[in-house]
Amino acid sequence: MFNFLKKKKREPENLAEIFSYFEKLENNFEELSKELEKLKKESKFSLQKIGILRYNPFSDVGSNQSFSIAVLDGRDDGLVITSLYAREGNRIYGKPIKEGNSEYSLSKEEKEAIKIAQNKNKNGDKNKRKLNNPAAGSGGYGPR
Repeated sequence: MFNFLKKKKREPENLAEIFSYFEKLENNFEELSKELEKLKKESKFSLQKIGILRYNPFSDVGSNQSFSIAVLDGRDDGLVITSLYAREGNRIYGKPIKEGNSEYSLSKEEKEAIKIAQNKNKNGDKNKRKLNNPAAGSGGYGPR
């Protein structure tokens, strides 16, 4: 019905046309290879690994309402954000991460969040924890 939209491909008539097609394909392949290498280099700077750890740092406050989140790029640079929930209030801290470490001291939970993020690409979802465990009072949102 809509044959007018389809282009008819013309068969090559001689060997010279076939070689011409191969040259065009080779040039296209080289351009695509260069573009792919460029994208690989650029993607190392994009945020691609996220690790989250929920925990209870204080014995007088119930449930796991505190958390540490690590967000890293392909070179393990990024940041870690920690939220500590207590009865008196909530404190939020942010620390820069360079090559998986920080110039500031990291808590064991922050180190664990970084480790989870670093292992995301290596092990797929094997490191997935039960993030919003209803028993922990998290409301049941998110992956299980």
